[in-house]
Amino acid sequence: MLESMTGYGSAESVECGTKTLVELRSVNNRFAEISVKLPRQLLSFELEVRELIRTQFQRGKISAFIQVQLDEEHPISVTVNTSKVKAYKELLDTLVREAELTAPVTLEHLLKFPEIFDNGTSSLDNAEQLWPFVKDLLREAIARLKAMRRREGEELSVDFTKRIAEIESTLVQITTLASENLEVVRKRLAAKVEAVAGKDLTYSRDRLEMELVLAADKLDITEELIRFASHNKFFLEELSNDESGTGRKLNFLLQEQLREANTIASKSQNAEISQKIVQIKENLEKIREQLQNIE
Repeated sequence: MLESMTGYGSAESVECGTKTLVELRSVNNRFAEISVKLPRQLLSFELEVRELIRTQFQRGKISAFIQVQLDEEHPISVTVNTSKVKAYKELLDTLVREAELTAPVTLEHLLKFPEIFDNGTSSLDNAEQLWPFVKDLLREAIARLKAMRRREGEELSVDFTKRIAEIESTLVQITTLASENLEVVRKRLAAKVEAVAGKDLTYSRDRLEMELVLAADKLDITEELIRFASHNKFFLEELSNDESGTGRKLNFLLQEQLREANTIASKSQNAEISQKIVQIKENLEKIREQLQNIE
């Protein structure tokens, strides 16, 4: 099954007041190139994030973005330290009394001391506790990215199959034209020999037969047509192959198909066959463009 290198996958969740978002974007690239953007708390897990992604994708430029933040609707975990409030209040009262001040101690004075508040421990501060949860979301995002890449790969596979069928149909036409081409050459050579030798055809026939043998050897494209058909067969088989490196194998087969097409055009010396080869090469070039996006 083909897999495209273009896709998107994400996973998001809110757990215990913490909102986590994992996004993966992938575009085509000759090799596996992975970039990761993590929050400060998870920087120590960057290598593990890269390895999780690398095990699932052989090629493509993949960007991973992970964001962790407190849910805005989650209540702030802050409490008042009553013992410190009393201690500071007594301290201020003593100061007022000793300084013989008349102004009373107010809440504004107490708020000058931030120590009277205790901040609760947030899940954001505990990377070891946070990572397993983020890791599960990363796996989910990877699965969605892979599913999208495969869906696009299936669409490309349908297009490739259609174009290979068109190429096969054109090759059948070329096979018929090639068999007729030799007879056309024979008649052309016979006309030339008759024009030169007049009515004395004894020597002309021998010469004609020799020229026909040479022409047949030069014009014979049977081997090229057989090899081309073989490449088409392997190409179609590779479309349903689940092994890695399918894109590289298909590119190799495409190069062989193009080579056979060029050889057929040069050997046939037939304008109609050359026109058919142009049609074939147009399909092959369209396949080549799409293959650049196959893993």
